[in-house]
Amino acid sequence: MSAHRCCGIAATDAGREARAEESTGDGVRPPTFMRRCHDIAAWIIPGAVLALLPKCPLCLAAYIALVTGVGVSMSTLMYLRTTLVVLCAASLVYLTVRSLRRTRRPKTCH
Repeated sequence: MSAHRCCGIAATDAGREARAEESTGDGVRPPTFMRRCHDIAAWIIPGAVLALLPKCPLCLAAYIALVTGVGVSMSTLMYLRTTLVVLCAASLVYLTVRSLRRTRRPKTCH
């Protein structure tokens, strides 16, 4: 008899689906097309913002004025640029940690 509760569920009628998933590999369903697109976009968007964000606040002011037609003060631009850099860097760190945790997740059932 198995000591793992999840292995005992597979023997019941309700566990037939679990056995079908286990027969495809490690029991993890492959991601759907939309999930893969979301995961790729989650990496591309903050990286692109960091790569395309102007380093000079005056360049950022010119870009905002061209796109929106609205002028913005220098202090606002400094806070806006710093906030964008911090948010993009934090999201890339989060995605890296999440990716590492997914690859190092231990198996719960043999």
